[in-house]
Amino acid sequence: MNCTAFLSYVFLTLYTPGPNTIMSMTNAAKYGFRKSFPFTLGVFLGFFTMMLASAAFSSLLYRVIPAIKPVMLVIGAAYIMWLAWKVWRDKPRTSKRGPVETNTFASGLLLQFVNVKVMLFGITAMSSFVRPHFENPLILAAFALFTTFVGFSANISWGLFGAAFERLFKRHGRVLHGVMALLLVYTAVTMLLDLRG
Repeated sequence: MNCTAFLSYVFLTLYTPGPNTIMSMTNAAKYGFRKSFPFTLGVFLGFFTMMLASAAFSSLLYRVIPAIKPVMLVIGAAYIMWLAWKVWRDKPRTSKRGPVETNTFASGLLLQFVNVKVMLFGITAMSSFVRPHFENPLILAAFALFTTFVGFSANISWGLFGAAFERLFKRHGRVLHGVMALLLVYTAVTMLLDLRG
């Protein structure tokens, strides 16, 4: 296995902006790092589940993907567009109490099952880098756990960035929410452009 190529793929893919990192930053900026942590834990569990599924079923998924990829891209892009709308419409809060819609464990967990970036990442990482060299279920699970922790560290980093600039977000929240919403829209549009490829 080419470890350099594998590690480059894992770190570059998981640290670049995507639904998980953008929502981690948004939630931490809005509610503070500690109160955004349930979302991050939901992402962790959902991501790990997706990595295990990718490891266990990568050969089957690889054969099926051409048939289900367009459907998953549309569903994932629609959900990400909905997240962009929620971020854009969000109003600054004077109190951090009250119902939280995008900052829950369930939100982070469910996002993974429509996050095409995570699905394609898992399938690509397992099918291209891991499965050709390893068959042992424990080794596959170890790779799934490794990629999950890299993703977790990316979400924590983006969350810390959001929390560190909380005052800036409060002062210029409308502009920053617009930028984050546009990043989510960009993510959704690039997913939909994959339908042509």
